[in-house]
Amino acid sequence: MKVTLTQENLARALNTVSRVANSRTTLPILSNILIKTEDGLLVLAATNLEVAITEKIPAKIEREGATIAPAKLITEFITNLPKTNLTINASDNKITITAGNYKSVVNTITADEFPALPEPKNVGLIKIPATILKKAVAGTILVASSDTTRPILTGVYLHTTDGDLYMAATDGYRLAEKKVLSLTKEINTIIPASALSDVVRILSDETKEVIMSFSDDQVSFVIGDVTVTSRLIDGNFIDYRQLIPTKTDVVATLDRNEFIRITKISELFARESAGSITLKVDASSSTLSMHSITSELGENNSIVEATIKGSGAITLNSKFLLDALNQIDGENVKLQFSGKLAPALLTADGDDTYKHIIMPVKS
Repeated sequence: MKVTLTQENLARALNTVSRVANSRTTLPILSNILIKTEDGLLVLAATNLEVAITEKIPAKIEREGATIAPAKLITEFITNLPKTNLTINASDNKITITAGNYKSVVNTITADEFPALPEPKNVGLIKIPATILKKAVAGTILVASSDTTRPILTGVYLHTTDGDLYMAATDGYRLAEKKVLSLTKEINTIIPASALSDVVRILSDETKEVIMSFSDDQVSFVIGDVTVTSRLIDGNFIDYRQLIPTKTDVVATLDRNEFIRITKISELFARESAGSITLKVDASSSTLSMHSITSELGENNSIVEATIKGSGAITLNSKFLLDALNQIDGENVKLQFSGKLAPALLTADGDDTYKHIIMPVKS
C-alpha cells in the first residue's frame, strides 16, 4: 500500500477512531488501527469488540493494500508532525511514513489478523439533527449506571411511545427522560451509554445530521464520513415511567441561575455529609431555602424567592441536583415532590420534554 494525504486529515481521523482502541486489553490486536484502501479512499478503523469506529478520508492512492499499526504510537506521531502532505508506504510488515524532513518506520501486523468489522445495515433508518441528539444524549447518559452486574442500566433506553421517540436512563438513584422527536417507526432498544458518549465526542459544530440504523443486535451512527457501530444491550428495560411522579403536593418554580448558585454554595458545606442538602419550600413566605452543615467548617442557609404551591422539605444529593439543573433549559425551573421520602421531579417551567428524577437522601 502506498498513499499520500494531508497531515491534518490523517491526524483528525486517527484521533477519532483511536478512541476505542484499547491498550489494556487481553487481546493485543485491539490496541491497533486498521489502515486500508477502499473505493479510492483511505479507511481507518478500530474496535474493542463492543464498539467499532471507521472513517474514510481522501487520499492519493498509488498502490492499494491494508495493514495494522499500533494505535497510540501512530496517532501521537502523526499528530505531532507539521501540517504538510505525507506519504505512507506499507510493505513487509512495516510502514514508512515520510513528511518533509521527517521519516519513520513503524512495525505493523498483517491485516488479516484484525477482527471482522460490523457492517451497518440500512434498516430502521432514523435521521436526527445533531444538536437534538447531542442534547438528548448529554441529558441521559449522566445518570446511566456504571455497575456492570446490571448491564441493562449501563445503557440508554431508546423507545417510541405515542408517536414520539424518547431516551431514558437510570442508575437506581436518579432517572432522566428526554423526548427526542416525533417518530412513527417502532423503536425499542438499549444502547450502551459508552457508545453514545463516543458518538457525541465525534459531533462537531459543522455536523448537521446523524443517521441511525438498527438490526437485531447492533446500532450504527453515520456522522459524515465517520461510522460508529455498537452492539445493543440484550434485555428489557425497567418500566421506568411508574417512577415519574404525575401529581405532587409541593411545587416550587424559581430562577434556574439562582437555583444553581445556592446549590453550589450549599455544596461547599455538605462535603462531610456526602453532599446532602435539605430544601425547604414555604408557601407562606414564597421562598425556597437550602441548608447544609459540616461539623468542621460550619453551616449554610440560603434563601431564594419562588412561586410556591404547598409546603414541605426534602433532602437531596447536591451533585445530583447540580447535574439536573445544568441539563435543564429555560430561565425557570420547576421542582416538585411529595414529602421527604418521595422522589423529586425537576423540569423546565412550561416544558416537560426533559424530566429528571432524583431519589431523596434519608435524613
